Amino acid sequence: MTVRVVVADDQALVRTGFRMILAAGGVDVVAEAATGAEAVDAVRRTRPDVVLMDVRMPELDGLEATRRILTGAAAAPRIIILTTFDLDQYVYAALAAGASGFLLKDVTPEHLVAAVRMVQDGDALLAPAITRRLVRRFARPDPHTATVHRDLATLTPRETEVLRLLAGGLSNAELAGALHLSEATVKTHVARILAKLGLRDRVQAVVVAYETGLVSPGSPDD
Repeated sequence: MTVRVVVADDQALVRTGFRMILAAGGVDVVAEAATGAEAVDAVRRTRPDVVLMDVRMPELDGLEATRRILTGAAAAPRIIILTTFDLDQYVYAALAAGASGFLLKDVTPEHLVAAVRMVQDGDALLAPAITRRLVRRFARPDPHTATVHRDLATLTPRETEVLRLLAGGLSNAELAGALHLSEATVKTHVARILAKLGLRDRVQAVVVAYETGLVSPGSPDD
């Protein structure tokens, strides 16, 4: 199935390069945008599967564009944040807003195409270790967030345990080993956690675990 993508970046050369790479990989770029406002408009017009969103753009930055695209949308696209830094506070804020991961702009062509297909299939585009580093560096317990996600109390003890370990950066295979469960059972637990908390993917689950105080941030270098 063809994946439909919007590329949002204020540099024309970056947009052109990504379009050529994605086209060669069988991915359909349905629109380009040079500002966050153009990105929001392009998504509304073309209804893509995935958006490649630069963080720093004029008029409206990628963070606010991400919020506007995802807020209240019943069938919003997956958003991949583009950045030149792998530990950027803006990237963390975008993940908290619902982005499914991030890519450095010097990504290889093969990785770019694979990343787009991965998030289109519903996976989160962040290695557990990178997720943990970002969240530990920037997340802080937030009473407002805890109130918003008061459904945390609806999790079963087992689901709470899974969420705590997931926030520690464990993959499904590692979760299965730690809890002496099958990977299929772990996937079921994760799916139920996301459904109960109204989250798009496990990246948001990690953010919520830290911001509600379920897990305490460690040092940035952990």
